[in-house]
Amino acid sequence: MKLAVFNDNRLAIVEGETLYDVSSAVSGMDSWPPIFMLQVIANWTSMQPKLVAARQAATRGFARNSVTLRSPIPFTSNIVAAPANYIKHVGELGAQGVTKVGNSARDVGFFLKATSSLSGADEPIVLPQHSGRRFDHETELGVIIGKRCHHVKREHALDYVFGYSCLIDLSMRIQPGKPAEERCTRKSFDSFTPLGPWIVTKDEVPDPQVLSNRLWVNDELRQEANTSEMTVGVAELIELISSVMTLQPGDVIASGTPQGVGPVEPGDCVTIEIEQVGRMTVSVTQSSAAAPRVF
Repeated sequence: MKLAVFNDNRLAIVEGETLYDVSSAVSGMDSWPPIFMLQVIANWTSMQPKLVAARQAATRGFARNSVTLRSPIPFTSNIVAAPANYIKHVGELGAQGVTKVGNSARDVGFFLKATSSLSGADEPIVLPQHSGRRFDHETELGVIIGKRCHHVKREHALDYVFGYSCLIDLSMRIQPGKPAEERCTRKSFDSFTPLGPWIVTKDEVPDPQVLSNRLWVNDELRQEANTSEMTVGVAELIELISSVMTLQPGDVIASGTPQGVGPVEPGDCVTIEIEQVGRMTVSVTQSSAAAPRVF
């Protein structure tokens, strides 16, 4: 099943290029914070038949190009990210990189991104004004946790996955010769974690380690790899992360990016495509207001 959030936080089942509004199956759709998707995920056994019934009752659908797709996770507790998880990516940034050649997520652990950085397929990436810094795209498989988990061994880890989504990890690069900001700072600007275009439930993706992963800027293919090339696979990532922190339903794991990262600028269009998961194109703009601190 493909689940999307569209317009003013409406929930849909996606079939082909058509969305069917199933919001009637979910209580608390208008509450703040918007945790309705977390409730759907946490109570999936009871929610799935209700969503199917709401889909069957839907008399008409909405064309994909007639709606605005938001982040399929409007609100969550954690975005956890794996650094340096493809061997060929490590070292390609030179002085603008952090992780030393030879290290991986297995060696250096993980980092967190602000949950407010989430955005959707039809929402732009917004770069800050007056910055002389480089801002890079990173294409990643997003893993959505389905059940609360702590101290999970990797052989059982995929049992705790709800589904998968395309994820772009926007990153402000380190300025050589100046103090280096922490990853959380450089990757947590609003809109720096586009997620979408929907969540594909795990039954439609039997093996997350055999998926092609590509990203284009405008019409130029910048990144192309297969998730089989991850140094630390999805199951081991969950083992690693849950050894430190408790993961909750709806938490998002950014599983790392392959080689080929590069800059984006206002006016660009960034397209990410992950096999069996989806494809989305996100525009790049610049903030209309200047922040008090310029990076």
